Amino acid sequence: MNNLLIEQHHHVATLTFNRIDKRNAFDDTFLLTLQTALDECINNPNVLLIVLKANGSHFSAGADLEWMQRMVNYTEAENRQDALTLAKVMNTLYQSPKPTMALVQGSAFGGGVGLIAACDIAIASTNAHFCFSEVKLGLIPAVISPYIIQAIGARAAKWLFMSAETFSASQALSLGLIHHCVDESTFAPFCEDYIEKFLQNAPEAIVDSKALVHSVSNQLIDNQLINYTAQQIAKKRVSAEAQNRLSAFLRK
Repeated sequence: MNNLLIEQHHHVATLTFNRIDKRNAFDDTFLLTLQTALDECINNPNVLLIVLKANGSHFSAGADLEWMQRMVNYTEAENRQDALTLAKVMNTLYQSPKPTMALVQGSAFGGGVGLIAACDIAIASTNAHFCFSEVKLGLIPAVISPYIIQAIGARAAKWLFMSAETFSASQALSLGLIHHCVDESTFAPFCEDYIEKFLQNAPEAIVDSKALVHSVSNQLIDNQLINYTAQQIAKKRVSAEAQNRLSAFLRK
C-alpha cells in the first residue's frame, strides 16, 4: 500500500496520508517520502496550492510507535539526526513559497499538530481533536514547538505542552491553530468550495502576500519598514498580473 497518495488536479497538489491502520502515524521513511513530495510540488510550476489531508477517520496520531521504539536504542547523536528529518519537513512546509493548506478530521497528536501549524491555512471538522501527548512519555514537542508557538502563542503552548490535555476543534479555532471549524456533515464540500474560491485569487499575489508576512512580521515599524512596504505595493501595481486584474475590475 502506498502510504502517501499524491494527486495533482487544477493546479492543486493534494498529499494524502494513507496509513489508515496506523491512524496515519508517521515514521522516518514516511517523512522522507513526504519531504520528496513537498520538494517536487514546490518546484512544479503547475502547482499553485499544496494540500495536506488524510484518509480514514484520523488526520495523524503523530510518531509511529515502532519508530519510537527504535529511537529508544539510538544515541543522542543518532536521535538528533533522526529528529532533523521531521524538522526539515516542518520547515519546508512553513517556508514553502507556495500556499499550503491542511484539512483535518479526527485525531491530530504531537507531530501531526505540528504539520497543521506549519501550514498557512487549516480547516478542521468539528470531530477533530488535538493533543500534545509527549510529556506522558517523558518527551517534549521540541521540533514542532516553533510552529505551534507562532500559531497559538507562548502561554497557550505552555499550558498544552505541560498538561497533555486533549482539546477540541472549537478550542483550536479560538487559539488560532485552525482557521475554519466546519460541521462534519459538510466538511468535504466546504473544503472543495474553499479551495475553488482560493484559486480564483491572483496566484502571484498569493505567493507575494505570504512572502510579505514573512518579511514584515516582528519588524519594528520605522522608516525602513514603511519604505519597504511602499516599494512592495508599487512593484505589484505595475506588474502584469495586477494591471490585467485591475483593468478587468475597473471595466466592470
